[in-house]
Amino acid sequence: MSQRRIRAVFMRGGTSRALFFHEADLPRDAHERDMILLAALGSPDPYGRQLDGLGGGISSLSKAVIVGPASHPDADVDYTFAQVSVAEPLVDYRGNCGNCTSAVGPFAIDERLVPAVEPLTTVRLHNTNTKKLVVARVPVAAGEASVGGEFELPGVPGRGARIALDFLDPGGAATGRLLPTGRARDTLEVPGLGGIEASLVDATNPMVFVRAKDVGLQGTEAPEAIDREPALLDRLETIRLAGAARMGIPGSPAIPKVAVVARPAAFRTLDGREVAAREVDVVARVMSMGRCHRAFALTAAMCLAVAARIDGTVVSECLAPSPRPLPLGGEDKGEGGDLRLGHPSGVLPVAAAVGRDASGAPVARHVTAYRTARRLMEGFIRVPAS
Repeated sequence: MSQRRIRAVFMRGGTSRALFFHEADLPRDAHERDMILLAALGSPDPYGRQLDGLGGGISSLSKAVIVGPASHPDADVDYTFAQVSVAEPLVDYRGNCGNCTSAVGPFAIDERLVPAVEPLTTVRLHNTNTKKLVVARVPVAAGEASVGGEFELPGVPGRGARIALDFLDPGGAATGRLLPTGRARDTLEVPGLGGIEASLVDATNPMVFVRAKDVGLQGTEAPEAIDREPALLDRLETIRLAGAARMGIPGSPAIPKVAVVARPAAFRTLDGREVAAREVDVVARVMSMGRCHRAFALTAAMCLAVAARIDGTVVSECLAPSPRPLPLGGEDKGEGGDLRLGHPSGVLPVAAAVGRDASGAPVARHVTAYRTARRLMEGFIRVPAS
């Protein structure tokens, strides 16, 4: 045969899409597995379109998830997230994807990896990238993950069944520490820019947060406007690399991500809706694989929600005074304390519980977010046998 046939499911999870595989259907050899993922998604593509595969030419549409038996005693399944580069022959496993995580529970239910329980099935997920646990609560009907519902997710057309995701003990996902440097704020020496104040926070995925105004932005720009400025993209990548070095995470194009934050301001979403400043607690834009995300990467949003509850971060500094104050530095059960994040596709509520350990250092208890997911296609992916 000139092409190899491999069982796969194509799914949307949140504002991302990914190819889902059973671990048993992929080779154990890491190089061979990566070659399959690259070919399936159409990478590398110097034209940036992934025309010869199922990728969509941007980071949120160039992903894969591998699901297998649980290796953790408190989990039902393991899953491994793979970020596939569009233009380079590279598959990165150093971080997790919150959007793709929202589709793991439905995949496990529909593939009969866990029993379907109506009306709600709880699926305990173990992410092998970060060694963290996620509890997914998935609506179920007629023995399958529900699709229809009334939950509206900014960045996704229509409405769907709401999936609740609890990321447990999310701190130190990549570095082992919620604040990798032990400080809520650092000054990064960035070539060509001098000293830039940043908050380096590692919760669900590591992040570098900087003030939008410090890089010449307002924090409400459309992604296309940011992507059209090569000098700006270079500055942001240089800041990201400086933060990565300070955090001890060199060599990955996927993590840490860099985000710019600003105080609440009015902005227009990608679908043309006007969002008033009073509707958000903070506005932000996040970069993913060198481009501005069209919504906001979910793990980045969850890390931002944690950072907002740590005194002294540049995120907490940007929060608007509110009649419903966020419990910064204290304990939050996530009840009525959602942070409202303004991003290019709308407003995203994220709830984070942050407390303190015996020494007084901040500790991330859990982060809760909501998503929708849908099975788009099932069958076999074909890749060249060579």
